[in-house]
Amino acid sequence: MNLKKKNLCGVLALILSGAVLLAGCQADDASAPEEEAHDQIVEASESGENGEEELLSGLHHVEIKIKDLGTISVELDADHAPITVTNFVKLAESGFYDGLTFHRIMKDFMMQGGDPEGTGMGGSDTEIKGEFAANGVENPLSHTRGAISMARSNRMDSASSQFFIVHQDSTYLDGQYACFGYVTDGMDIVDQICENTTGQDANGIVPVENRPVIESIVVVD
Repeated sequence: MNLKKKNLCGVLALILSGAVLLAGCQADDASAPEEEAHDQIVEASESGENGEEELLSGLHHVEIKIKDLGTISVELDADHAPITVTNFVKLAESGFYDGLTFHRIMKDFMMQGGDPEGTGMGGSDTEIKGEFAANGVENPLSHTRGAISMARSNRMDSASSQFFIVHQDSTYLDGQYACFGYVTDGMDIVDQICENTTGQDANGIVPVENRPVIESIVVVD
Protein backbone atom coordinates (compact mmCIF):
# COMPACT_ATOMS: atom_id res chain seq x y z
CA MET A 1 0.00 0.00 0.00
CA ASN A 2 1.53 3.34 -1.02
CA LEU A 3 1.98 6.18 1.45
CA LYS A 4 -0.86 8.27 0.05
CA LYS A 5 -3.30 5.37 0.40
CA LYS A 6 -2.02 4.55 3.88
CA ASN A 7 -2.50 8.15 5.03
CA LEU A 8 -6.00 8.18 3.59
CA CYS A 9 -6.78 4.98 5.46
CA GLY A 10 -5.47 6.56 8.64
CA VAL A 11 -7.57 9.67 8.24
CA LEU A 12 -10.65 7.61 7.46
CA ALA A 13 -10.04 5.39 10.47
CA LEU A 14 -9.72 8.37 12.77
CA ILE A 15 -12.90 9.93 11.43
CA LEU A 16 -15.01 6.80 11.67
CA SER A 17 -16.34 6.73 15.24
CA GLY A 18 -13.17 8.14 16.65
CA ALA A 19 -10.85 5.50 15.24
CA VAL A 20 -11.44 1.92 16.15
CA LEU A 21 -11.65 2.67 19.18
CA LEU A 22 -14.21 5.07 20.23
CA ALA A 23 -16.63 2.44 19.02
CA GLY A 24 -15.33 0.06 21.63
CA CYS A 25 -16.21 -0.87 25.18
CA GLN A 26 -18.94 0.73 27.25
CA ALA A 27 -21.94 2.61 25.91
CA ASP A 28 -20.45 6.10 26.21
CA ASP A 29 -21.33 9.11 24.12
CA ALA A 30 -18.28 9.43 21.84
CA SER A 31 -18.60 13.21 21.92
CA ALA A 32 -18.85 13.42 25.70
CA PRO A 33 -16.07 15.19 27.62
CA GLU A 34 -13.56 13.28 29.71
CA GLU A 35 -15.24 11.63 32.68
CA GLU A 36 -13.88 10.48 36.00
CA ALA A 37 -12.37 6.99 35.82
CA HIS A 38 -14.75 4.14 36.55
CA ASP A 39 -14.69 2.72 40.09
CA GLN A 40 -13.65 -0.66 38.75
CA ILE A 41 -10.49 0.49 36.98
CA VAL A 42 -7.66 -1.90 37.78
CA GLU A 43 -4.82 -0.04 39.48
CA ALA A 44 -1.19 -1.10 39.02
CA SER A 45 0.26 -3.09 41.89
CA GLU A 46 3.61 -4.76 42.32
CA SER A 47 2.90 -6.49 45.61
CA GLY A 48 -0.67 -7.63 45.17
CA GLU A 49 -1.29 -6.70 48.80
CA ASN A 50 -4.27 -4.94 50.36
CA GLY A 51 -6.72 -6.51 47.95
CA GLU A 52 -5.03 -5.05 44.87
CA GLU A 53 -4.59 -7.26 41.86
CA GLU A 54 -1.10 -8.67 41.32
CA LEU A 55 -0.13 -7.95 37.73
CA LEU A 56 1.65 -10.18 35.27
CA SER A 57 5.12 -9.38 33.97
CA GLY A 58 7.28 -10.74 31.17
CA LEU A 59 6.10 -12.31 27.92
CA HIS A 60 2.99 -14.50 27.65
CA HIS A 61 1.48 -16.38 24.74
CA VAL A 62 -2.09 -17.00 23.67
CA GLU A 63 -3.76 -18.76 20.76
CA ILE A 64 -6.86 -17.18 19.23
CA LYS A 65 -8.77 -20.01 17.57
CA ILE A 66 -11.02 -18.79 14.74
CA LYS A 67 -13.81 -21.09 13.58
CA ASP A 68 -13.11 -22.67 10.17
CA LEU A 69 -9.98 -20.55 9.66
CA GLY A 70 -7.32 -21.65 12.14
CA THR A 71 -5.24 -20.22 14.95
CA ILE A 72 -3.65 -16.82 15.41
CA SER A 73 -0.72 -17.02 17.86
CA VAL A 74 0.02 -13.87 19.84
CA GLU A 75 2.85 -12.87 22.17
CA LEU A 76 1.74 -10.50 24.94
CA ASP A 77 4.17 -8.05 26.57
CA ALA A 78 3.31 -7.61 30.24
CA ASP A 79 6.49 -5.65 30.92
CA HIS A 80 5.18 -2.70 28.91
CA ALA A 81 1.42 -3.22 29.37
CA PRO A 82 0.94 -5.21 32.60
CA ILE A 83 -2.60 -4.04 33.38
CA THR A 84 -3.79 -4.74 29.84
CA VAL A 85 -2.16 -8.17 29.59
CA THR A 86 -3.41 -9.22 33.03
CA ASN A 87 -6.96 -8.24 32.11
CA PHE A 88 -6.81 -9.98 28.72
CA VAL A 89 -5.36 -13.20 30.14
CA LYS A 90 -7.91 -13.23 32.97
CA LEU A 91 -10.79 -12.89 30.50
CA ALA A 92 -9.35 -15.56 28.21
CA GLU A 93 -8.84 -18.03 31.05
CA SER A 94 -12.42 -17.49 32.22
CA GLY A 95 -13.78 -18.37 28.76
CA PHE A 96 -15.16 -14.86 28.30
CA TYR A 97 -14.18 -14.71 24.63
CA ASP A 98 -15.49 -18.14 23.67
CA GLY A 99 -18.09 -17.80 20.92
CA LEU A 100 -17.70 -14.03 20.47
CA THR A 101 -16.93 -12.53 17.06
CA PHE A 102 -14.91 -9.97 15.17
CA HIS A 103 -17.72 -7.50 14.58
CA ARG A 104 -15.75 -4.66 12.96
CA ILE A 105 -13.31 -5.26 10.12
CA MET A 106 -11.59 -2.68 7.92
CA LYS A 107 -9.19 -3.81 5.21
CA ASP A 108 -5.68 -2.32 5.53
CA PHE A 109 -6.56 -1.12 9.05
CA MET A 110 -7.71 -3.66 11.64
CA MET A 111 -10.14 -6.34 12.84
CA GLN A 112 -11.92 -5.68 16.14
CA GLY A 113 -13.63 -8.20 18.40
CA GLY A 114 -14.34 -9.26 21.96
CA ASP A 115 -17.70 -7.53 22.39
CA PRO A 116 -20.33 -9.76 24.05
CA GLU A 117 -23.08 -7.54 22.60
CA GLY A 118 -21.62 -7.54 19.10
CA THR A 119 -22.53 -3.87 18.67
CA GLY A 120 -19.25 -2.18 19.52
CA MET A 121 -20.72 -0.95 22.80
CA GLY A 122 -20.30 -3.98 25.06
CA GLY A 123 -17.58 -5.17 27.43
CA SER A 124 -16.86 -7.10 30.59
CA ASP A 125 -17.78 -5.81 34.05
CA THR A 126 -14.33 -4.25 34.49
CA GLU A 127 -12.66 -1.24 32.90
CA ILE A 128 -8.89 -0.80 33.03
CA LYS A 129 -6.37 2.01 32.97
CA GLY A 130 -5.28 2.96 29.45
CA GLU A 131 -1.59 2.16 29.16
CA PHE A 132 -0.48 4.73 26.58
CA ALA A 133 1.38 8.03 26.52
CA ALA A 134 -1.65 10.32 26.28
CA ASN A 135 -2.79 8.80 29.58
CA GLY A 136 0.57 9.29 31.30
CA VAL A 137 1.86 5.74 30.79
CA GLU A 138 5.08 5.04 28.89
CA ASN A 139 4.42 2.27 26.38
CA PRO A 140 6.89 1.93 23.48
CA LEU A 141 4.90 -0.78 21.67
CA SER A 142 3.86 0.45 18.23
CA HIS A 143 0.76 -0.26 16.16
CA THR A 144 2.61 -1.92 13.31
CA ARG A 145 1.24 -4.81 11.25
CA GLY A 146 0.24 -7.66 13.59
CA ALA A 147 -0.04 -5.53 16.74
CA ILE A 148 -2.82 -6.35 19.22
CA SER A 149 -4.30 -3.38 21.08
CA MET A 150 -7.30 -2.40 23.18
CA ALA A 151 -10.38 -0.62 21.89
CA ARG A 152 -11.86 2.06 24.13
CA SER A 153 -14.42 4.85 24.22
CA ASN A 154 -13.45 8.53 24.35
CA ARG A 155 -12.53 8.06 28.02
CA MET A 156 -8.88 7.15 28.52
CA ASP A 157 -9.63 4.49 31.14
CA SER A 158 -12.55 2.74 29.45
CA ALA A 159 -10.94 -0.30 27.80
CA SER A 160 -12.62 -3.52 28.88
CA SER A 161 -12.76 -6.63 26.69
CA GLN A 162 -12.71 -5.34 23.13
CA PHE A 163 -9.42 -5.64 21.28
CA PHE A 164 -8.19 -5.23 17.73
CA ILE A 165 -5.46 -6.72 15.57
CA VAL A 166 -3.72 -4.35 13.16
CA HIS A 167 -3.80 -5.43 9.52
CA GLN A 168 -1.37 -2.85 8.13
CA ASP A 169 0.87 -0.37 9.93
CA SER A 170 -1.27 2.16 11.82
CA THR A 171 1.37 3.93 13.89
CA TYR A 172 -0.76 7.09 14.12
CA LEU A 173 -2.53 5.22 16.94
CA ASP A 174 0.65 5.11 19.03
CA GLY A 175 0.31 6.99 22.29
CA GLN A 176 -3.49 6.94 22.08
CA TYR A 177 -4.32 3.23 22.46
CA ALA A 178 -2.76 0.44 24.50
CA CYS A 179 -0.80 -1.89 22.26
CA PHE A 180 0.08 -4.98 24.31
CA GLY A 181 1.64 -7.54 21.97
CA TYR A 182 2.10 -8.91 18.46
CA VAL A 183 0.95 -11.78 16.28
CA THR A 184 3.76 -14.32 15.94
CA ASP A 185 1.98 -16.78 13.66
CA GLY A 186 -1.27 -16.64 11.71
CA MET A 187 -1.04 -13.29 9.94
CA ASP A 188 -2.28 -15.13 6.86
CA ILE A 189 -5.55 -15.61 8.76
CA VAL A 190 -5.65 -11.91 9.64
CA ASP A 191 -5.08 -11.13 5.96
CA GLN A 192 -7.86 -13.51 4.92
CA ILE A 193 -10.32 -11.99 7.37
CA CYS A 194 -9.49 -8.35 6.60
CA GLU A 195 -9.35 -8.81 2.83
CA ASN A 196 -12.21 -11.23 2.26
CA THR A 197 -14.92 -10.29 4.79
CA THR A 198 -17.83 -8.59 3.03
CA GLY A 199 -20.95 -6.58 3.78
CA GLN A 200 -19.46 -3.99 6.13
CA ASP A 201 -21.10 -0.62 6.57
CA ALA A 202 -19.12 2.63 6.34
CA ASN A 203 -17.91 2.13 9.91
CA GLY A 204 -16.65 -1.39 9.27
CA ILE A 205 -19.46 -3.15 11.15
CA VAL A 206 -19.92 -6.62 9.67
CA PRO A 207 -23.32 -8.32 9.20
CA VAL A 208 -23.80 -10.96 11.88
CA GLU A 209 -23.81 -13.82 9.39
CA ASN A 210 -20.39 -12.79 8.00
CA ARG A 211 -18.55 -12.33 11.29
CA PRO A 212 -15.55 -14.57 12.08
CA VAL A 213 -16.21 -16.49 15.30
CA ILE A 214 -13.70 -16.78 18.14
CA GLU A 215 -13.98 -20.40 19.24
CA SER A 216 -11.65 -19.73 22.16
CA ILE A 217 -8.58 -17.86 23.31
CA VAL A 218 -6.18 -20.32 24.93
CA VAL A 219 -3.51 -19.07 27.32
CA VAL A 220 -0.34 -21.08 26.57
CA ASP A 221 1.91 -19.53 29.23
